Amino acid sequence: MNTGIIGNLTKAELIPAVREVLSRFRGRDVTTFLDADLLEQVRVPDGVKVATLPGSLSSPGLHLDVVIALGGDGTILSAARRVGASGTPVLGVNLGKLGFLAEVSVTDLGICIEELLKGNFDVEERSVLAARVTGGETEEFVGLNDIVIHRGPSFRAIRLETYVDEEYLITYTGDGLVVSTPTGSTGYALASGGPIVVPQSPVFTLTPIAPHTLMARPVVIPNDRTMRIVADLSGQPIHFTADGQVDRIYASPVEVRIKKAPYTIKLVKRKGHSYYDLLRTKLMWGRDVRENREEEQ
Repeated sequence: MNTGIIGNLTKAELIPAVREVLSRFRGRDVTTFLDADLLEQVRVPDGVKVATLPGSLSSPGLHLDVVIALGGDGTILSAARRVGASGTPVLGVNLGKLGFLAEVSVTDLGICIEELLKGNFDVEERSVLAARVTGGETEEFVGLNDIVIHRGPSFRAIRLETYVDEEYLITYTGDGLVVSTPTGSTGYALASGGPIVVPQSPVFTLTPIAPHTLMARPVVIPNDRTMRIVADLSGQPIHFTADGQVDRIYASPVEVRIKKAPYTIKLVKRKGHSYYDLLRTKLMWGRDVRENREEEQ
C-alpha cells in the first residue's frame, strides 16, 4: 500500500498527527510519501518506510492508494488540486477550526487509520469545476469548491453578463458571482445567500455577491451545462479566484467559460457517517438559538 501525507506546516498539531499516522504503519507493508519540508521536520519511527512526495500527485509512475491531508479545508482543497485527475482518494483530517471537508478529527485519527488499512471505508465522488478565462491570454483552472469572479478592492459594481449553453440568463450587477459545486455550496456561496446542496446532486449553483437589486437570486443549473460569463468593470481590473487559493487579476472586460471537469475528486468517508449529521454538528444547522438562551436563564 502506498500513502501520501501532506499537511499545513503552520499548525502546531501537524507533527504529532503525522507521527500518529506513521506509528500505525510500523511493521506493515506500507510506503508513505511525504512533502520534503514535512519529511525534514518529522522523526520517522523505526520500521516505517518513507519517501519524498513530488509536487504533482498525478505524476507518471507515482501510484498512491490514498492521500491523507492534515489541516483545515484549505489543505484538503490543495490536496484535491494536486491529486487532479489521478483518481487517488483523499482523506481529510481536521487540524483547524471548522474543517467542514475533513472526515475525521485528531481524536479519531488512530481509529480511522486502522479502518483505512482494513479497507473499511467508503469513497464519495465530488464534481469539479473547470474554468477557461480569456482576457488577453487564455488560462485554465479547476475548483472543487468554487470559481469566483469579483470586483476586488474597486468601489465600482461589476457587471456579469451570464449565459447558460449560450442562452442568456441574466446580467448580475454587484460585487461579484460565485459559481459553486455542491461541495462548495457550504462555503462562500452559502455566506452569499446560496442554498445548501447535497454533495451527490448533479448541479452547479450561481450565487451573486451583494447584488444591487432585490430581484437577483441564486440559480441552480444542471452540471452538464456550460456557463459563459462576460465580466466588465468599466476598465478596472477584475479579480478571479479558484477555491480561494488560485488568484488572478485580468484587465476588463474578461470572458469566463465554466463547465464540469472530465474527472471527479474522490473523498474517503467513514462508514455510518451522514452528511446531514455533518450539517448539524459543524454548521449548527436547524439549531434553535432560543435553546441556548433558555439554558443560560
